[in-house]
Amino acid sequence: MADKPALRPDAAVGEALKAIARDTLSQARRALEDQQKPSTVAVHDYRKAMKRWRSLLRLLQRYLGEDGRHLRIVARDFARELSGARDAQAAIGALDDLVATEAELPPRTVASIRRRLDEARVSAESAMLRQAVRARLIIGVENAAAAIEGWALDQLTFAEIARELTRTYRRLREEAPEDWRAAEPEVLHALRSRVVVHRYQMELIAPLWPKFGRAWVAEAQRLRERLGAYQDLSVLQGFTVPHAPLAPWRSRLLPPIRARRATHAEVAQRIAGGLLAEKPKAFRRRIEALWQQGRR
Repeated sequence: MADKPALRPDAAVGEALKAIARDTLSQARRALEDQQKPSTVAVHDYRKAMKRWRSLLRLLQRYLGEDGRHLRIVARDFARELSGARDAQAAIGALDDLVATEAELPPRTVASIRRRLDEARVSAESAMLRQAVRARLIIGVENAAAAIEGWALDQLTFAEIARELTRTYRRLREEAPEDWRAAEPEVLHALRSRVVVHRYQMELIAPLWPKFGRAWVAEAQRLRERLGAYQDLSVLQGFTVPHAPLAPWRSRLLPPIRARRATHAEVAQRIAGGLLAEKPKAFRRRIEALWQQGRR
């Protein structure tokens, strides 16, 4: 871990960010090239690396211009291509959540629902990481890695990075609804995407100040997981629409799904209340002060 690329006060900011970008894409490539990994694990690891990659591209979009935007769109499209099995697995996780908490579903009903979801998952996985798909994704990673060498970041300063981190933080605060329980699922889904970007961007500076950084990233991850659980329940609900695999159990599933989503939304709002309490200007001042302290 100590050898991993990171932002350091005694090193050039631009070169450090390029090293982080290369390392992130290496993680994505390793996930695709490891033939011993189950497809589900490989997809999870690849998508995780791509979320880091896209969060970094968002941080640097002002400095990368149209090339950065193109890289982000390509990465997004590749990730979406692998979403089929992820949706079925998310629905299975949401079912487990219901069984453990809100729902009073008969064991036989749960077993039937789980069997339908497993069938959907296996069907999606069978077409997910065929060799042709792996090869195409690897080429995409290689093209992205080659683009890094052309990034003109030599003059980039930490003050500019702090500004971009603050921009993400401010947008997250502004888009948080007044009452999360009453918010539409689409609103909280979009907010979760903002949280993911913020979480991975803050991870970039966490090594600078381990105690502060780890605590912040951990809280952002807690918020992400709550909103993720909320989203998984929405995915499960999607499997209950007419002609979908779980349509026969729609009337049984909808009430507990709604109740459990409300619980996750309430807890997520409490977490966000602490994470987002600081005003953006104070947030930026704190980051810059910690950087300056690290340079002494």
